[in-house]
Amino acid sequence: MNGNIVGKVPIGECKATVVYMSGYLPGAASEKSPILSPVPVRLSAAVHGGDSWKDVCGGGCGFAMAISEKGKLITWGSTDDEGQSYVASGKHGETPEPFPLPTEAPVVQASSGWAHCAVVTETGEAFTWGWKECIPSKDPVGKQQSGSSEQVSPASQGSNAASGTTLQNENQKVGEESVKRRRVSTAKDETEGHTSGGDFFATTPSLVSVGLGVRITSVATGGRHTLALSDLGQIWGWGYGGEGQLGLGSRIKMVSSPHLIPCLESIGSGKERSFILHQGGTTTTSAQASREPGLYIKAISCGGRHSAAITDAGGLITFGWGLYGQCGHGNTNDQLRPMAVSEVKSVRMESVAAGLWHTICISSDGKVYAFGGNQFGQLGTGTDHAEILPRLLDGQNLEGKHAKAVSCGARHSAVLAGMLFQMLMAERDLPKPI
Repeated sequence: MNGNIVGKVPIGECKATVVYMSGYLPGAASEKSPILSPVPVRLSAAVHGGDSWKDVCGGGCGFAMAISEKGKLITWGSTDDEGQSYVASGKHGETPEPFPLPTEAPVVQASSGWAHCAVVTETGEAFTWGWKECIPSKDPVGKQQSGSSEQVSPASQGSNAASGTTLQNENQKVGEESVKRRRVSTAKDETEGHTSGGDFFATTPSLVSVGLGVRITSVATGGRHTLALSDLGQIWGWGYGGEGQLGLGSRIKMVSSPHLIPCLESIGSGKERSFILHQGGTTTTSAQASREPGLYIKAISCGGRHSAAITDAGGLITFGWGLYGQCGHGNTNDQLRPMAVSEVKSVRMESVAAGLWHTICISSDGKVYAFGGNQFGQLGTGTDHAEILPRLLDGQNLEGKHAKAVSCGARHSAVLAGMLFQMLMAERDLPKPI
């Protein structure tokens, strides 16, 4: 979500060394007005000496993030906007500045959710900060918080009819969340463990622990949940899981410590071991179910309330909120356990990106597949109709193009094809920023 690209093009293929930005970013625009045309973003004198831009990592609500060639995390935006505290980027305002991390190791990847951030360093460490419910506890015990899960009947596991959720209600809810006033916890509060009512932000990055000797290779942030991919090809998750986005088979409200998500589970050992996919409440071998094979997970992405992963064999797995078909299983049910997307079982996928209501992935031969909500044209199909199954994009704008990377925002998508950045769509008829 929010510009999170998985399966990126090697930076050596990119000739540009200038970052451009446009749109609405509090603190980076005079009088808090939208930037209507792309403008260059300059590194400050504090980091410019011998350094340059390397990668743009997107941003959450009110801030932006990028990585410099020397592995510094650079942030800007994030000033108080009408009483709202956007502290996830360090409150640097319009000047891009290095974000202080408790390590000197170069940053190799970064991701941001609505109001929380996560980074991975060259040494395999991950750090998170921002919205406190998205910051894991120190022990990756893999246990669900007592009293925080809901019992879900088979009839209600995938149902969205009872909730009466509509696009109008969803937009209203997003708007309500965006105007909540939140208390910012200071470094002193965090050290002394002070907590009181309401929601909190933590400005000090916290080290993520997923087990002794396990290195984290990438992170993905959703609206209120986070996934981490280890060097063993396993996915760890924490945060909010009410729609199944943590893949634990239930509507658990909160997982406070990194929890191993059973996407592929080992049976036996050595060369004879096989792996199984969890489908709904049942478990079948990948061979028996004719699902995509795979020994480990190689890519992850978080949407607002759903998650996606790709196996080493190119299989696509999704789980979480499914109201708009964003899980790609041919229905609008929530998917509480990781499940292979059977519609593209014969296609080898390379990268995936998830937005608030949609998902887009790229195959090994450079083709683009899209599914989920399409209220703003974010699927790039030429219509505003939702797609509950992956649909191959074969319009003239992508004809003859070899897609290399994809990124999704809440209501828009972008694909990198060749050396050109092809915008699939632009947000339209959105309410003015609050």
